[in-house]
Amino acid sequence: MSFDKDKILQLCNDWSKNTLMETLEIEYIDAGEDFLTAKMPVNSKVHQPMGILHGGATVALAESVGSAASMLFINPEKQEARGIEISANHLKSKREGTVFCTAKIIHQGRSIHLWEIKITDEEGKLISLCKLSNLILPRR
Repeated sequence: MSFDKDKILQLCNDWSKNTLMETLEIEYIDAGEDFLTAKMPVNSKVHQPMGILHGGATVALAESVGSAASMLFINPEKQEARGIEISANHLKSKREGTVFCTAKIIHQGRSIHLWEIKITDEEGKLISLCKLSNLILPRR
C-alpha cells in the first residue's frame, strides 16, 4: 500500500469521533512514513487545579497519537494495537495555547511497537517526553 498522507490524517481524525480524543479536541495534522503528529488546545478543559496543562491530558494525547501511529504499520482489518506501557517526563508547564505531539517509531516488531513521543509548544520547546509500547494483536 502506498503512503497517502491525506487519507491517513482523515482516517485518524475519523477514528477520534465520539471518543476521548474528540473530548480533548485532538486533531491529527501531519504524517510521514515513520511518524504521526497531532495538536491539542490548552485551555481550562485540560487544566489541573493550578491552571496548567494536566499531566494526565498530556499522557492521553501521547497514547492517542502513539496508538494511532501503530495503525500505520498494521492491517486494521486483521490486527489492532493496544498500549501496554507508557512513561512520561513532564519538563515544562503550559497554561494556554496549543501543544503538538509527534510520535516517531523506535522499534517496529511483529508484536511490539515502541514509540518516542514528544509534546512541544508553538515555539518547539519540549513540554513532555514520553515512551509508549504497543502490543499488536489479531483482531477478534
